[in-house]
Amino acid sequence: MNQDNRSRTPKPSMSDTDHSIEQHKPLAVTTTRHTDISTLLQPVPGRRQAMAGFDREFVDIVDYIIRITHRIWEEKNVGLIYDYYSHNCPIHTLAGQSFGAEAAVQGTLKALGAFPDRTLYGDAVIWGGDDKQGFYSSHLITSTATNTGDSEFGPATGKKITFNTIADCVVKANRIVEEWLLRDNLSIALQLGLNPHAIAQRQAAADRELSEPFHDWRLGEIDRVRAQTAPGKLPIPDNPVREPEAFARAVMHEIWNRRMFGKVRDIYAANAVFQGPSGRRLYGHGEIIGNAIALMAALPDARISVDHVCAVATDTGEIDIALRWTLAGNHEGGGLYGAPSGRRIMLLAASHWRLNEGGKICAESTIYDELAVLRQVYGGG
Repeated sequence: MNQDNRSRTPKPSMSDTDHSIEQHKPLAVTTTRHTDISTLLQPVPGRRQAMAGFDREFVDIVDYIIRITHRIWEEKNVGLIYDYYSHNCPIHTLAGQSFGAEAAVQGTLKALGAFPDRTLYGDAVIWGGDDKQGFYSSHLITSTATNTGDSEFGPATGKKITFNTIADCVVKANRIVEEWLLRDNLSIALQLGLNPHAIAQRQAAADRELSEPFHDWRLGEIDRVRAQTAPGKLPIPDNPVREPEAFARAVMHEIWNRRMFGKVRDIYAANAVFQGPSGRRLYGHGEIIGNAIALMAALPDARISVDHVCAVATDTGEIDIALRWTLAGNHEGGGLYGAPSGRRIMLLAASHWRLNEGGKICAESTIYDELAVLRQVYGGG
């Protein structure tokens, strides 16, 4: 991680480092898995971890994320964004950056105008950090919505859709101070019955009319990731429970940077399920390997940077790991994103892994915006 990223991301706590995460087990921190929303919205009062600077009603960081999301989106109290986001909060998406609570309010209003009945289901919140350095949360969400209003994709279609999002947030003293938002926009376009290539071409043309600073962040990130030297071997720890960050970084490095795709067989369970962008659902070693090769064939000189990792143990002896990562390369191969364009491409992505008791990845949810990738292919972004 470069120095700029370190300055924005809170200093890792024990749950973010290569130390054991066994410390989480005695804490009654909220878990979303197999917990009904009615229970999540009415937690038993009383702090379950230190929460200096947070409203007294919140019992832990998971409770904070779940309840403010529900209030803003389900209850439609959009103005609460002013209370829960800092005034200058950077919000990073692959389609571009925005800054501040006001930008978040406007983006939410536009989304609700197009999909007024949007319902969000919190699948998982994986977290790290603390109230002193700042919490880091990674929130995996499944949404259902009906497109009754015009949207960034085009005129209203009346179609009902389901899509996934991961929102990674740095939270300090009751406010989100930085957010990375990953949404499966290409899947949305397909479910609406629209042509994603036509949408991407239209958006790219609009991007080219914008000033150079609009593109600076993405281009700077591409330079950062591409600056890596030739990838050397990085041993994968045998015990991911004790070394979750080292495990995650080594896995991504070996598979993606070193192109050791066969290591999928060592790292993933034979019956692993992969849920990916554009509605992909893959099963087992062969399909997971094929997906990785397809991406790298389109961007054959790509490199990956793992920018954040956090992990929590479950009450069933498993472990959940969340990682945010960036991929950058030149579009020199065909297949996944059409004929080679030669353009510099960036992916901003996040993954949630569930590891079984044997330390194998048995379930993965990875999200990045492939509509924004096509937008770059057509000269925008």
